Amino acid sequence: MTLRLGDTAPDFEQDSSIGRLNFYDWSRDSWVVLFSHPADYTPVCTTELGLTAKLKPEFDKRNVKALALSVDTVESHKGWIKDIEATQHTVVGFPIIADADRRVSELYDMIHPQQSATATVRSVFLIDPQRKVRLTLTYPLSTGRNFDEILRVIDALQLTDGYAVATPGNWRDGDDVIIPLTVQDPEVIAQNYPKGYTAVRPYLRLTPQPNK
Repeated sequence: MTLRLGDTAPDFEQDSSIGRLNFYDWSRDSWVVLFSHPADYTPVCTTELGLTAKLKPEFDKRNVKALALSVDTVESHKGWIKDIEATQHTVVGFPIIADADRRVSELYDMIHPQQSATATVRSVFLIDPQRKVRLTLTYPLSTGRNFDEILRVIDALQLTDGYAVATPGNWRDGDDVIIPLTVQDPEVIAQNYPKGYTAVRPYLRLTPQPNK
C-alpha cells in the first residue's frame, strides 16, 4: 500500500517495547512521527533513536508523539534500548513497534526490495491529529535522518494550518512567510495580514509571521 499526502494513516495493533499498542488509541489527539529502522543493534539507528529521545521536549511543545518501528522482537528492542541509553546518554521515552511479522511495514510500504527484501528502509510519516498523512520521507539504509528538518516541517505545517500563509525555502520559526496567490482581495489582505507585506514580485509577497 502506497500512502500519499492527505491519505488517512491506517490503524494497526502490534506489540511494542511498552506492551500491546493500538495506534489510534495511543496517538489520540496528537501529531505523530512514525519512523522505521532496518534492524536493532545497528549503528545509524542507535544514533537516530538517541536523537529522538533527546528531542522529546521539542516534540512535547508541538503536541507530537514519536513512534519507532523495527522488524525485530520486543525482547530485542528492550535490550537495544539499554544500549541506546548507555551510548547516547539519554532516556528512550517513546515506544518501538516490534514488527517481526512485517505487518505494519507492509501496511505502510516500508520495505523496498531493491534496498532489502526483509529490512525496512528509513521511512518517516508525519501524521496529524485527524490521522491524515502530512509528510513522507524515505532515506536510504546508509543515511541517518535530519530530525531538525522534521521539527521544521512540523512548525511549518502547524503554522499554515492556523493561518493563510505558506513558508519559503529554508524557513525557520520566526522568519517571514508568503501570502498565497489564492489571496488577492485587498480587503482580505489588509484584514489577514495587519503587519503589512513586501511585494518582491506581484507573485512573491512576504509578510511577518502572523503569530509572532
